[in-house]
Amino acid sequence: MNDPIRLLIVDDERVALRNLEHVMRKEGYEVAATQSGANALRLLEEQAFDIVLTDLKMEKVDGMQVLERSRALHPDAEVIMITGFVTLESAVEAMKRGAFSYVAKPFKLDEVRQVVREAAEKVRLKRENRGLREQIESFQGKVRIVTQDAAMGRLIETAIQVAPTDCTMIIAGESGTGKELFARLIHANSRRAAGPFFAVNCGAFTEELLSNELFGHEKGAFTGAHAAKVGIIETASGGTLFLDEITEMPLTAQVKLLRVIQERELLRVGGTAAVPVDVRFLAATNRDLAEEVRAGRFRQDLYFRLNVVALRIPPLAERREDIPLLAYAFLKKYSLLMRKSVREIAPEVMAVLAAYDFPGNVRELENVIERGVALASGERIEAAHLPEDLKELTVRTFRRKEGRVPTLDEQEESYIKWVLKESGGNRTLAAQHLGIDRVSLWRKLKKFGLEEG
Repeated sequence: MNDPIRLLIVDDERVALRNLEHVMRKEGYEVAATQSGANALRLLEEQAFDIVLTDLKMEKVDGMQVLERSRALHPDAEVIMITGFVTLESAVEAMKRGAFSYVAKPFKLDEVRQVVREAAEKVRLKRENRGLREQIESFQGKVRIVTQDAAMGRLIETAIQVAPTDCTMIIAGESGTGKELFARLIHANSRRAAGPFFAVNCGAFTEELLSNELFGHEKGAFTGAHAAKVGIIETASGGTLFLDEITEMPLTAQVKLLRVIQERELLRVGGTAAVPVDVRFLAATNRDLAEEVRAGRFRQDLYFRLNVVALRIPPLAERREDIPLLAYAFLKKYSLLMRKSVREIAPEVMAVLAAYDFPGNVRELENVIERGVALASGERIEAAHLPEDLKELTVRTFRRKEGRVPTLDEQEESYIKWVLKESGGNRTLAAQHLGIDRVSLWRKLKKFGLEEG
């Protein structure tokens, strides 16, 4: 990004050319100069220039031709026109064709210096933005799951292994654990990687709107259907459709989806002709799907069709060793996005993050780091930059268990296990922490099958 600006000067007047060349070299630019428009075209073919400063009226090859060739070969280069025949028409025509600006002869050197400086600043900004985009693409343009957890590693291996098989899959896990990221990983490693990837949140639509969005409709299917509409499933043909919150899909839509998976064809709303489709379906849920089937809220036949391979993404609280890794990945990402030089996370901040249960999982951690980078005035995220509830972290967070709210007994068992661990297995000390006597603790351990160990 700190490379010098390369400048090509083209002017058939020898004195003007030499003056401009001398002045621009003193300004710190790398300069190539020629009196010939034809020679300028050759130089543009051979080398890359950031700025072209060219006379408009020249013999054989004029400035407009130089402008057009420069735009074709080096679209990011800025072209400044010099003309002794300044008219509104020529200036407007040059600007229409992509010129950065123009100066009129006889020109003042200070005026040329200023116009070239402005063009150079635009070039530098383009370079900076291009470099920034390239770095951001390393976060946004590629499917990358940041983890050092063994269980997550096995899940990633499974996902990549089954990706080319085209089988349907269910991805289970709490909100914010990265279910869509896994879906994108599967798509990127499948034979459909060159095809489209669509993600639909089934809980974001009403029953009628969801059917319309997924399956499309024919003209006249309902009031206001003035034209046929292709649905998302048809649009995703040749690619992958990720159905998030699949348990929110109404039973009527579940029937239609089952037909699509089985028959590889669909009926648009109001349609009679089957439309063939070629889509791989991935579904996600933060609930216990088997329990939803038992409760009659989800079709068993659709469950079996989707549940060919199942992945369960663990909550962040179950893979705490990933917290520092993810925190620094998000720190780098948002420092780049916000163009800030935040490079560190204070030790006391990391200690709070490591102790927190993150009910919102990876998404919540990302939000915390994004906020920290936004508020940081120096190179480090400090405790003052944390949300208020994290600053005063004193209690553990209640979590869902396998997609459902845990019972009081389950919470009690979990809490007793944690207190025992914090007490180093010392039951007397654990009983003191719990505020009960040793006999009461023994009864509870027996109740939960924890009396051994």
